[in-house]
Amino acid sequence: MHLKRWLTGLLLLPVLIYILYRGGMAFAVLIALAGLAAMWEYYRIVFHAWRKTLPGLIPPLGLAMVPALTALAHAGRMEWLPGLLALNLILAGVLSLRYFGSDPRVLDIVQKQLQGVLYIPLLLALLIPIRQEPRGFWLIFTLVFVVFAGDTLALYVGTFFGRHKLCPTISPKKTVEGALGGLGGSLLAGLIMKLSIFQEIGWGSAALFCLAVGAAGQVGDLFESQMKRVSGIKDSGAILPGHGGMLDRIDALLFAGPVAYGLIVVL
Repeated sequence: MHLKRWLTGLLLLPVLIYILYRGGMAFAVLIALAGLAAMWEYYRIVFHAWRKTLPGLIPPLGLAMVPALTALAHAGRMEWLPGLLALNLILAGVLSLRYFGSDPRVLDIVQKQLQGVLYIPLLLALLIPIRQEPRGFWLIFTLVFVVFAGDTLALYVGTFFGRHKLCPTISPKKTVEGALGGLGGSLLAGLIMKLSIFQEIGWGSAALFCLAVGAAGQVGDLFESQMKRVSGIKDSGAILPGHGGMLDRIDALLFAGPVAYGLIVVL
């Protein structure tokens, strides 16, 4: 498993770096494709018990929100995102009226679809304005580096030194030692980027960014684990050998991205 994990990462890394470097439409397409794959896997998790009888057009409407939200973010129309989310709710509400008579579960379906749209394409779309910043490539690279370094260190520190369970009811293998190791990995990655690229950033600001992003990433990982625990699913998919599904790979980034967006773009 660890060998597959490293091989997959090393094979995909040059492609990912190239797309991050190109930015623009290439980056937007990457976000949309990742969002579609993750949204599909999210449906597999939350609708696992209904997979043979899931009714109607409400889930496909959620999938359509992925390229729509991505396109608005790419066009620099971030102020339009709330309106599109509201439109999704209205359309889902209209569709629910049609299906309610034959399937009272439709309101639960609407709720899960709305959660999925907020959880995946909206949070992924916030990465686009970060990439559009003057040094957007290095900002996105730093974000991904901090998150994945934390994820990797958490895995190995937890595996070899973990003794105290972090959230045993959600993810029995995660430990306090692994979480602390993950924060250490995030800090180390941020230190490398601060010394090499962002030398003008103060030490306090750099440490705050790394700890906030790293902690948010760990919460994002646990949030997805919580959904899988409820549905009795181990991996969201198998698209990435050694990593599970797309959602398994970006779950930390989904929560870390908005924190980075707030610290970089808003503040």
